[in-house]
Amino acid sequence: MKLDEESFEVLRKAELTNNQKSLADELGYSVGKVNYILKALVEKGFIKIENFANNKNKKQYRYLLTPLGIKAKIELTEKFMKRKKQEYEELRLEFEYYEKIQNERMIQ
Repeated sequence: MKLDEESFEVLRKAELTNNQKSLADELGYSVGKVNYILKALVEKGFIKIENFANNKNKKQYRYLLTPLGIKAKIELTEKFMKRKKQEYEELRLEFEYYEKIQNERMIQ
């Protein structure tokens, strides 16, 4: 179950939108790229796509996460949070280092 960052973003946002254009605009991707990623997510069994049967606009869809998709989203979110915490800790240590150097220079 290997997903890249772009697929993760589409997986995260898919349920919140009803068409690929708005999803593409929100993520800053092309519609073609979103379409490609959504098809891959469907093939992997992470998303199920339904169109609104009673809607005149047949370009509107509902993107539903499958149980496998929910599991993947949780796992990827945990990895994302772990990575961001690690980045934060590295930046905090770097900040402390430069703050110490600056204080030492001010004392001299």
